[in-house]
Amino acid sequence: MKILIADDEKVIRKIIEASLRVFNDEILTAPGGDEAWEIISQGEVSLVITDWIMPGLSGVDLIQKVRQADFQHYVYMVLLTARSDKNDIVAGLEAGADDYLVKPFSVPELRARISIGKRILNYQLRLQETQARLLDMATHDSLTGLLNRRALYDQLGAELERASHGRVPLSVIMFDIDHFKKVNDTYGHLVGDKVLCLVTKKIEKNLRPYDWVGRWGGEEFLVVMRQTTEEEAVKIAERIRTSIAEIRFDFTKDVEDLRVYVSGGVGVAGPGRVAPGEPAPDSENWDMDDLVHRADMALYRAKQSGRNRVCTMEGSVQEPV
Repeated sequence: MKILIADDEKVIRKIIEASLRVFNDEILTAPGGDEAWEIISQGEVSLVITDWIMPGLSGVDLIQKVRQADFQHYVYMVLLTARSDKNDIVAGLEAGADDYLVKPFSVPELRARISIGKRILNYQLRLQETQARLLDMATHDSLTGLLNRRALYDQLGAELERASHGRVPLSVIMFDIDHFKKVNDTYGHLVGDKVLCLVTKKIEKNLRPYDWVGRWGGEEFLVVMRQTTEEEAVKIAERIRTSIAEIRFDFTKDVEDLRVYVSGGVGVAGPGRVAPGEPAPDSENWDMDDLVHRADMALYRAKQSGRNRVCTMEGSVQEPV
């Protein structure tokens, strides 16, 4: 944890710094409010002990500026002052200070108040970590680590809105592992889980930096590609399909040379919809359910055409190599 001491009196800074060495934290010092703000604005300081009266920004001004800033973490502020009047103390707390310390102070009291601040910050950090874990659990698939279906809908909606504003195509690929039930029935669900994870890695490896993929459900995956026409999406889907077909799933002696294949269906929203009979650019359909439905119907067409291939809804079948 980084602690900042802001005081225009060098002796006070040295006393406080020496008193806080027992905490083994990184101690920074500043001789005035302006210098203190420059350090705090870098976003790494967690706790600040600031004098009230300083050159440049006063302690109260510094506290108010910190409270108005949009830092990712909370900054605990302790106001150090020679003013002992209750009205002054209340004014300091109302300005945003978390605690105060009246000069002259005792070292044990200083350490006790800083301990309280550190404890509060640690509690908050653990709370944030818990919230982050809960959010990750709510939005990601526990097996593959990909976005789950609920999160996919949210992300896809945002991508579709962005594409519609820029009038650029947005493509999706719906992938499904062919005969995956047979894999589970023959080798067991543990092997099936390993297959899902390896297929996930292969899909991710073949995507561009600005593409992303989520687990739609079961053995289905949805790939979302920005500014990608139908023709480009088919090429990417075929590259992914081919790379998965080349995987040899040699897990154990009981599972040797297992081969897995996928079928893919491509759907496009916006000007990338180039098939005959499609809406003209001035009447583009940016409906999310329609986009997913088109990819799903294309996937169904790939399944009906023999599997292990990529299809569009109306275009020609991309035959396997």
